[in-house]
Amino acid sequence: MRIITGLAKGCKLKTPRGMATRPTSDRVKESLFSILGNEVWGKTILDIFAGTGGLGLEALSRGAKYAAFVDKATADIIRFNAEHTHLADKADVFKGDVFAVMDQLAAQGKRFDIVFCDPPYHLGLWERALTQLDNGRLLNEAALVIVEQGGDENELPDLTHLKLLRNQRYGKTTQINIFEYKSGNTID
Repeated sequence: MRIITGLAKGCKLKTPRGMATRPTSDRVKESLFSILGNEVWGKTILDIFAGTGGLGLEALSRGAKYAAFVDKATADIIRFNAEHTHLADKADVFKGDVFAVMDQLAAQGKRFDIVFCDPPYHLGLWERALTQLDNGRLLNEAALVIVEQGGDENELPDLTHLKLLRNQRYGKTTQINIFEYKSGNTID
């Protein structure tokens, strides 16, 4: 695991031991950021179920102005990786239940332009996160929500304001869905 390009290009990221955390592969990360292009430049990032922090740190390396990382189990690893990549001055790391921290951030008036959501597969976590994000309390207008999920997890929850823009599959095990938030209109 490494930062692919930008200010921290080539920096290797510390990963947790064991298989409980499944970091986004460099191939999938490279493809995702190729899709996003310059979209991350100057943006605020929320990286939930952040694992190593690889997605948010990649965004910071590519010019995002701020990233908040949330993970219950790996906050110390994310802090280490933020320091190691010299991006810690643009990052806050929150250790705790993702849904509770999202509520706290919303109560503080925090809003984000891009959300990365990469929870463990097959536990219903990405669906729950999408439903919570759909209320818009954490999202700026036209925010993007990027969800990494299992290749066989195809049932989207009922959404009002998040519209699916793109689905990209990577083999049989992984897919990425990109949603856009629009507050004024409900999604058909």
